Parts: sequence; C-alpha cells; structure tokens
Amino acid sequence: TSHLVISNRAHIIMPYHNLLDGIEEDARGDDALGTTRRGVGPAYVDKTARLGIRAGELLDKKDFLDRLRFVLNNKNQLLTKIYGAPPLVLEDIYDQYCAYGQRLAPFLRDVDQMVEEALQQGDLVILEGAQGTLLDIDFGTYPFVTSSSPVAGGACIGMGLSPRRIDIIVGVFKAYTTRVGSGPMPTELMDKTGSLIRERAQEYGATTGRARRCGWFDGVAARYSNRINGFTGLALTRLDVLDILPRISICTGYTLDGKPVDGFPASASIMSRCRPVLEELPGWEAPTSSIRRFEDLPPQAQAYVKRLEDVAGCPISLISVGPEREQTMVLSPLI
Repeated sequence: TSHLVISNRAHIIMPYHNLLDGIEEDARGDDALGTTRRGVGPAYVDKTARLGIRAGELLDKKDFLDRLRFVLNNKNQLLTKIYGAPPLVLEDIYDQYCAYGQRLAPFLRDVDQMVEEALQQGDLVILEGAQGTLLDIDFGTYPFVTSSSPVAGGACIGMGLSPRRIDIIVGVFKAYTTRVGSGPMPTELMDKTGSLIRERAQEYGATTGRARRCGWFDGVAARYSNRINGFTGLALTRLDVLDILPRISICTGYTLDGKPVDGFPASASIMSRCRPVLEELPGWEAPTSSIRRFEDLPPQAQAYVKRLEDVAGCPISLISVGPEREQTMVLSPLI
C-alpha cells in the first residue's frame, strides 16, 4: 500500500447509491440495463447533479456533515415518497464515512499533479481504462452503457491530462466477442459453440458472477472502436480459447432488413435488428498455450490473426494465449 495513491477528487459511493441502484434496476423490469448494482450509476448521476461527495471532503468533518445532511434529505425524499423504502439515518452514515475518511487520509493526493511531475521527469505513465468503447456513455450502445467515458479521450478528462501528452493508444480485444447484461450483440452465439467458448474461457462477470454472452469477433465494432480511439496497436487476448474449434467466423459487416449497413448504428434498437455478415475461416484445432512466437502458431491461427488486423484496420502488437505473463507474444514493441 505504500505505492497506493487515491485522487482527492474521486467521488465516493454512498449507501444510498447502492440502494437506489438496485431499486431502480428492479423498477425497470424486463427493460433492466444489467447494472452491477454497486451504486456506480447513481454516483455518476449525483456527480453531474452536483450532489456528489468527493474523497477529499471526508477530511473536513463539519463541511462533510453539512453536505451529507443536505444530500441525504434529498435522497430520503426519493426513497420514501417514490419507492416506499425506509429512510437512511444521517448519524449512521456520517460516523461510518468519517471513519473511512481517516483510513483514506494517508492515500489522498492531487494525482493530476503527481502525473504531471512524473512526465516532466521523463517517467513512463500508463493509464488503464475500464470496460470498453461500446459501453461509453456517448459512443456506446446507449442506453445499455456505463456512466463514464472508457474511450481514450476519457483518459485525458479523468486524469486532468492534455491530449497532447498521449503518445500510444492500445486497444485490447478478445479473439471473440463478449457482453455482460442487456444490449444489442449481433454476433452472439445462442448455441453450443457460444456455451463452449463461455466455459473454456470462464466468461463470468468478475463483479456480478453473471454469465457473459459470447459470440464471434465483431469486426464492425472493432473498426468503430479503432476510429473513436485512434489505436496505435492492438492487444489480442484469449486466442487459445478458440483452439478446439474446427471453423471460426468473423463478422465483417451488418445487414438491416437485408441491406448493408453503413458504419456502426447509433440507435440500439436498430442495432438489435442488425444481422452479421460472417466470413468463415478454418480453425487450427491444436493447442497454442505453450507457443511463444507468432511464427510458431499454426498457419490457420496466423491467418486468423492477420484477418483480424485487416478487419479492425489496425496492427496487432500483442497476442496472449493464456493468463500468465509469459504467455504473451510481442509482435511489435508498443513503446
């Protein structure tokens, strides 16, 4: 923990966020978004509504109490009068989060300033985004999206960093496509192949434990993601999951009502009606988890990787054939 630093601008998830996340998701019924129910969405709502509480505010107990009293009055009105839930107790939350503030105090810093100082010293700074482009609040399959901006541009906003400081943008793709929760997924496999991929890769949500939906590699989504982010290279993961398949398909386009679709649809309802244009390639039906050089992969696996590069419109720099660090092949240096 000596190297752990937390931004004093980071918003705190409060008990009412978790509570509202579950209540609002249940209220949607069949139209549920598939959230993690961890309070992230409601916390972002409060951030935008200027009702959020930031980590640094926990250290000023008097100001924190005043802010919490105002916000909790608002939330209790919502809980009791709209959802018929019992109110939350101010004193309980205040004491609990004051204790959190004391524990967090040694770690809270101006992280943006730290990163700027590191860059000025010539240090390497790596920013890792969560989730993926199709879950972006603006450019994802809205409304089946997250509450933040996981695209490359979001890294600048989240870090307080000029876009001119970013030199390398790496896109991370699985060798197939997955999705958790609701939302359109044209390449989804609702058959034994999809189940086989899920079980071989143990595709279950890390937070929720829910089974991920699995399908063929979506080249349309990959090209769109490349355009939005401006990748300088791709990291292809879980190639070994496909080792046992005799035939493998790649989605190279969409059709809507039998007609080709131009680009990536902005409407989730239109997206849900799109059908994939699939290109079938021979599988390699050989283990790859012990291979460490691209040239040693089966010819069919090499051809699959090269075709993904063509479809995505970006060179693949890394390939992983297993979860261990040494199971990563470097085709070209990222840095």
